[in-house]
Amino acid sequence: MKFQDLNIIEPILSALITKEYEEPTPIQIEAIPLLLEGKDILGSAQTGTGKTAAFAIPILQRLYMQKHYQSKRDIKALILAPTRELALQIHDNFIEYGKNIDLRTTVIYGGVSQSKQVSILHRGIDILVATPGRLLDLIQQKVLTLAKVSILVLDEADRMLDMGFVKDVKKIIAMVPQARQTMLFSATIPPAILNLASEILHQPERIKVTPEAQIIDKISQSIYHVNKKSKMDLLIQLLSDTKLKSVLVFSKTKHGANRIVKTLIQQNIPAVAIHGNKSQGARQEALFQFKAKKIRVLVATDIAARGIDIDELSHVINFDLPDVAETYIHRMGRTGRAGLGGVAISFCSEDEMNQLHDIQKYIKMNIPVVKNDPYSVVLGNAPIKQKSHNPSARGSASPHHTQSPKKKAYGHPRPKNYSKYDNRNQNKKSSN
Repeated sequence: MKFQDLNIIEPILSALITKEYEEPTPIQIEAIPLLLEGKDILGSAQTGTGKTAAFAIPILQRLYMQKHYQSKRDIKALILAPTRELALQIHDNFIEYGKNIDLRTTVIYGGVSQSKQVSILHRGIDILVATPGRLLDLIQQKVLTLAKVSILVLDEADRMLDMGFVKDVKKIIAMVPQARQTMLFSATIPPAILNLASEILHQPERIKVTPEAQIIDKISQSIYHVNKKSKMDLLIQLLSDTKLKSVLVFSKTKHGANRIVKTLIQQNIPAVAIHGNKSQGARQEALFQFKAKKIRVLVATDIAARGIDIDELSHVINFDLPDVAETYIHRMGRTGRAGLGGVAISFCSEDEMNQLHDIQKYIKMNIPVVKNDPYSVVLGNAPIKQKSHNPSARGSASPHHTQSPKKKAYGHPRPKNYSKYDNRNQNKKSSN
């Protein structure tokens, strides 16, 4: 199927051709026709499925077809996103897909001065992408109104609830006219999301696109059983291999992300952290440097990683295993995008065996364990019945596609100045 088969208007088709989009993804095939008909949608879709285009294209088309009957520029479509990065990414996509049509789109988020955002809003816009906190602030200041909104999108709804936005989201929804088209997208559909959907959606169409099998098949997975105190040593050893060209490292906490970056820099490994405590300018600069390949290693927390859109990310390293099994799939999905392969490496210490068991149960397979590494240790087993998948994509316990599973993985020399790192915190140890 081609985008032309989805009854998309020519100005938008031309923009898609410019972006070299040829064939729609499964979620686009399912969602676009329904949304063009004005139906509500409850969609579950992972990162990298083309979800943003699935709702952005029909929104642009519907508003473009209506605009001939409306002279004033009021906010007609509202897209709520949990993080600044995701909001910016969605906004950029709207700009790209709608570059040939006369619709104004802007994005508002916290962490920066509101003056520029207010100035743009006063000039009139058609489509608003927003994070809940800043949106409510500006509504309370009477900078904007949602009285004319006819299309509402909640993107990454599960993450918004995880971040404690449920009350803010419900306040915002109450300000939007009931006569509207509503779309709710969520990577997972827990009971809280179902309850919210029942409150805000009208006879929704259910769309479920779960590319977990495809992700598992095309991404090489491996796991190191390692003592917690040796995780940093192992990370430095892995990063001494230049084959790890662009690496996204996941830390469970903001403090942990900062600590990882500080240690890597001490070992002459350029790295930068991105998390909620960073200013918006710092986060954008970090992403820019990473995408421009000026920085090889980006260390992130899960919340900050939502909205990171990098096509050629070679490796994901789970320095800490996630507490929620589904999050493991989201992390893996950051690599292997756009049909490319990727590598996902995980560290598991003794206190993370329960998380490992949950992950392997969720993905229905055992993650190959890297053995005979200087930092490998024997931990308790977390077995799960193996699911039948294409063994060629992940049959090796090695993080490299080119390395045999029987060969020793990452037997690299210790990094330069390693003794300095090995002897760190000696005073702290003696004081304890």
